Amino acid sequence: MAIDTNNEVKAIAKYIRMSPFKVRRVLDQIRGRQYREALIILEFMPYKACDPILKALRSAVANAEHNNGLDPATLVVSQAFANGGPVLKRYRPRAQGRAYQIRKPTCHITVAVAPEVTD
Repeated sequence: MAIDTNNEVKAIAKYIRMSPFKVRRVLDQIRGRQYREALIILEFMPYKACDPILKALRSAVANAEHNNGLDPATLVVSQAFANGGPVLKRYRPRAQGRAYQIRKPTCHITVAVAPEVTD
């Protein structure tokens, strides 16, 4: 299976309120798979990270279909990665007047699709 990386189309979901570590374990499952197969995997996985990834995947396929005229049936997830975004820092009161820092991580999810080349 060869992938045409010259015709790659991507979508980026930014500032998703989720840890990039939790998102990466889902992205590892769909990387390199057919579009329809990736949809089925994301629909039935029990993780909350599946929702923003599904949205980014559908957006990438819509970009490929409308902007580049590609057929969704031939598309493969060529790239899928999550980079860390800014961390929201909050404080929680603790015993004896201390403050405890809580870090609320965000991430940027990038999903790229490309047509599969048949020899």
